[in-house]
Amino acid sequence: MESNFVDYVKIMCRSGKGGKGSMHLKHVKYNPNGGPDGGDGGKGGSVYLRGNHNYWTLLHLKYERHIFAEHGGNGGRDKCHGTDGKDVYIDVPCGTVVYNAETGKYVCDVTYDGQEVLLLKGGRGGLGNFQFRSATNQAPRYAQPGEPMQEMTIILELKLLADVGLVGFPNAGKSTLVSALSNARPKIANYPFTTMEPSLGIVGYRDNKSFVMADIPGIIEGASEGKGLGLRFLRHIERNSLLLFMVPGDTDDIKREYEILLNELKQFNPEMLDKHRVLAVTKCDLLDEELIEMLRETLPHDLPVVFISAVTGFGLDELKDVLWNELNAESNKLAALMAEDTLVHRDKDMSHFAEELADEGEDEEIEYIDEEEIEDLEDYDYIEDEDA
Repeated sequence: MESNFVDYVKIMCRSGKGGKGSMHLKHVKYNPNGGPDGGDGGKGGSVYLRGNHNYWTLLHLKYERHIFAEHGGNGGRDKCHGTDGKDVYIDVPCGTVVYNAETGKYVCDVTYDGQEVLLLKGGRGGLGNFQFRSATNQAPRYAQPGEPMQEMTIILELKLLADVGLVGFPNAGKSTLVSALSNARPKIANYPFTTMEPSLGIVGYRDNKSFVMADIPGIIEGASEGKGLGLRFLRHIERNSLLLFMVPGDTDDIKREYEILLNELKQFNPEMLDKHRVLAVTKCDLLDEELIEMLRETLPHDLPVVFISAVTGFGLDELKDVLWNELNAESNKLAALMAEDTLVHRDKDMSHFAEELADEGEDEEIEYIDEEEIEDLEDYDYIEDEDA
């Protein structure tokens, strides 16, 4: 069955064109030489992106392949101004990044609820001949056309906003930990890649405090090159404040597995290495205290290490204390503020871009709709100037 979690969509967007200015000369009874009175054309509608915290996936946009704003109306006689085209707002979850689907260039980013980002500006309406009257040209017989519309095919890519992101190989116990610490109920089974889509859990802490934990599918060696599910889901931990690396206690070389995971993040985005990190050794119900102390000597000393068992609850309180302290460390807050001010999004790597589109089912070309067909569909009526 197709998942309801959609984090990647391709859409063709188009703003409205400006309406034509009217070229009209007033001819009425008792005033046959009334002069120019052609009105201005209306402004075309613009396309905006708007952050909406009520959405957590892009499912509502999955099958909306074309989003068009309205055209501006043409100007009319008696200095009548054409109607302005209606703007279109595309509601997206917070954490959505937009790329140009043809070039892979980064376009914009929507990070908080209510944020509005102008994606495509509507064309200005043309001036009617009334605007061109002067002492030396009292009957101008020309008017401006409206400005043309803008169009772009975009990729909307969701990157989950969470405080703690879980990083580990398949079957490292990530989903079990999330279910033990929060009310989230991800699928848990004894086979690789049980988790096929990210899930968020709210972890309760002391004094009614809490933080958000994100569980993503397991990473394998070579994930940054497209192996496994890496390319599809690695982006979800780019926005996390803290990375929790998880390695099972029965692994032959815990330090080596941690270094493999760290290298995959480095290959995907070197900026991830600047985030605070915590290492959790899972499934410690299989180990005794003597073995835990022996393992502790072989583990990296440049980050906090916690031994836990999500099944028995061993070490979970200590883990929450460590995560809370790291999240609220002054250096982590400072890094978060600097990231907001200096966050630089990389353009899409075009060597993997076509592959990503195919994986997400977005590789098909969006059918181009001709301008005349749009006007027929919208029953767009042109105002015919009389007595021009």
